[in-house]
Amino acid sequence: MSQANVDFSLKETSPNIGGGRVSGSEKLTSSFDLVEQLHFLYVRLIRARHLPAGTLWNPFVEVKIGNYKATTKYFEKKLDPEWNQVFAFEKDRIQGVTVEVTVRNKDNVNDVVIGKLGFDIPDIPSRVPPDSPLAPQWYSLENEHGRKGERGELMLAIWFGTQADEVFSDAWNSDAAAVSGESIANTRSKVYLSPRLWYLRVNIIQAQDLVPINRNRNPEVYVKAMVRNMVLRSRFSPNKSINATWNEDLTFVVAEPFDDPLILTVIDKLGTNEDVLGRCMIHLSKVAKRLLPIPVGANWYNLEHVVQDNQNNREVRFASRLQMRISLDGGYHVLDESIYYSSDFRATSKSLWPPTIGVLELGILNATGLLPMKSVDGRGTTDAYCVAKYGPKWVRTRTIVDSFAPKWHEQYTWEVYDPHTVVTIGVFDNCHLQGGSNAGGGSKDPRIGKVRIRLSTLNTDKIYTHSYPLIVLQPSGVKKMGEIQLAVRFTCSSKWNLWKSYTQPLFPKMHYVLPLSVYQVESLRHQATQTLSMRLSRAEPPLRREVVEYMLDVGSSVWSLRRGRANLERLLATFNVLLEAWKWFDQICKWKKPVSSMVVHIVYLILVFSPSLVLPLVFLMCIKHGAFQYRKRPRHPPHMNTKLSLIDSAHPDELDEEFDTFPSSKNGEVLRRRYDQLRTIAGRMMTIIGDLATQAERLSSILSWRDPRATFMFLAFCLVATIVCIFIPGRLLAIAAGFFTMRHPKLRINIPSLPKNFFRRLPARTDSII
Repeated sequence: MSQANVDFSLKETSPNIGGGRVSGSEKLTSSFDLVEQLHFLYVRLIRARHLPAGTLWNPFVEVKIGNYKATTKYFEKKLDPEWNQVFAFEKDRIQGVTVEVTVRNKDNVNDVVIGKLGFDIPDIPSRVPPDSPLAPQWYSLENEHGRKGERGELMLAIWFGTQADEVFSDAWNSDAAAVSGESIANTRSKVYLSPRLWYLRVNIIQAQDLVPINRNRNPEVYVKAMVRNMVLRSRFSPNKSINATWNEDLTFVVAEPFDDPLILTVIDKLGTNEDVLGRCMIHLSKVAKRLLPIPVGANWYNLEHVVQDNQNNREVRFASRLQMRISLDGGYHVLDESIYYSSDFRATSKSLWPPTIGVLELGILNATGLLPMKSVDGRGTTDAYCVAKYGPKWVRTRTIVDSFAPKWHEQYTWEVYDPHTVVTIGVFDNCHLQGGSNAGGGSKDPRIGKVRIRLSTLNTDKIYTHSYPLIVLQPSGVKKMGEIQLAVRFTCSSKWNLWKSYTQPLFPKMHYVLPLSVYQVESLRHQATQTLSMRLSRAEPPLRREVVEYMLDVGSSVWSLRRGRANLERLLATFNVLLEAWKWFDQICKWKKPVSSMVVHIVYLILVFSPSLVLPLVFLMCIKHGAFQYRKRPRHPPHMNTKLSLIDSAHPDELDEEFDTFPSSKNGEVLRRRYDQLRTIAGRMMTIIGDLATQAERLSSILSWRDPRATFMFLAFCLVATIVCIFIPGRLLAIAAGFFTMRHPKLRINIPSLPKNFFRRLPARTDSII
């Protein structure tokens, strides 16, 4: 299907959530009222005992229901194995009438049956939380003749439940029946918490009595600081002496727990060679924490130098001292997302957090119309899972294997501290399962699409159920990968805190008292995303680097001509109100509607003689316009807009440039063409900036006597205007000016007015530009 005919709109849906009891703003007490109930048959296998002696068994358990079969791990040569594994079989897909549980011996040739059990499905009990978990029981295993008591016992529990069961997230699911071994862990749903991030500020003040290797020259000294794999360096000391001074800040992003030390190295640069004058190591756990914008005390730190003699013996000697202020600043919010769609603005320190204003509940229901993401056995397939992020909490749904219409029906909650935040939901294809052609440690999970929902656009205590388009921008153009159905509810626990949050600063106090530069913000955000990617990729199952970077929009600040044009269109759209007001006033001045023009003249007279009514009239007009717009208010949350993003009108070369690496990987001809295009755009911008500078210089030259006649004429006008303003009341002047501006077209001439002619003749400095 051509992408020009694809529907990228948002669709309102009516899923059967909460057992059909949820509608509008109805509140329920169930923790899973935003998703449809999925019923599962759970089998929890604990352990076995009293297996037949005399043989060294390698026992494992096999659970079989119809065409579904699941197995536990096996233990070598053990008569009392303990598995403690849970299996979940979707009730709607069960075809058999009996659950067969068989204990087998792992063998290279044939897995011999040790004992077995059977359960009739109609007799299996049901359990719904908040009921306590079903207690496991011992069952005697039967031999091949159906006799009990000779093959040992197996402890297990079996019941029917829903996805609200506490064992659901760790259970083997029948949706992943084709996955086995260690890859099963990659299919489970998990909740991740980002580590708490701090800004580590290192203020390097001075060094004392440095000992350069070459003492016949003035040393050129700088300091290199390193935490983990992040390296920052100071500028060269301006005084070029053994008592070097800097007074420069170096800022890092570090995460709890503080395992990595801060290593500082003083280096003397001589041409291409660099001599280490001293090094010191500082453990971050000993660094003072600063929560308020109060300066920390400066301390002297010893620098050590490693000396190696002719016999390769290493000796650590005292080299010099370095004075620094080092602090862990907990009064900042460490930015890991873009400011414009961040999910959190709280400070690092919990003591500075504002009170909660409510709870965000997200139900991830299902996806439809997903496209094949990879090929397995010659056919296209997709193993989809979702990731949602809000604040420091990340959630990952289970992976639905080999389905273009996966059903997750999982619900998650977050505490909300600020309504001006955004929750992000991303859909990915799992390429780390057995059997996929892309399986392997080096493969990446490709993105299927992303959705952002801003909480301030939601009404409180209302359930929003919509189907969002999953849109991905590729070098070949925009592509719709499918749709995802979500249910969202923002529940407010304190109306006062909610209204109060709109009057509070967006960031903590430290951002305004000790602000960070734009360069620092971007650099520290890059450090934060790298730190989060590394930490979350070490979880089990891992939240991989490409997933974290896509959710955090890493690379969104890279140059894009398409995005630049889209931002310009947005800027111009915001001036539509002023443009419409000017068009209306122009119609009044040209008497296109005589009745309206006469009414405006009368209102103007009233305002001139009663100026105290100006502000009340302005406020009343705002109220009228707002009340009129209430009928046209948005009924649905915003979503990814392809028209606003100018994706349809983007040239293929623009998209190719947008997806280019940094530094560029293109050849010389492509780079030359892009450079010429960039020069053309920059030339237009240069012309616009020059025009603005010309108008500003003309305004400043009125009283500068650069053009003596123009200045003399303006001063003469000011003298006449002063006399007129003294002897003629201001109200009459205002009436005359207003009526002259709104005079009838028959009294107008179609040439520029006298003030415009005078202003355009004023001199500017353009003739001095080379």
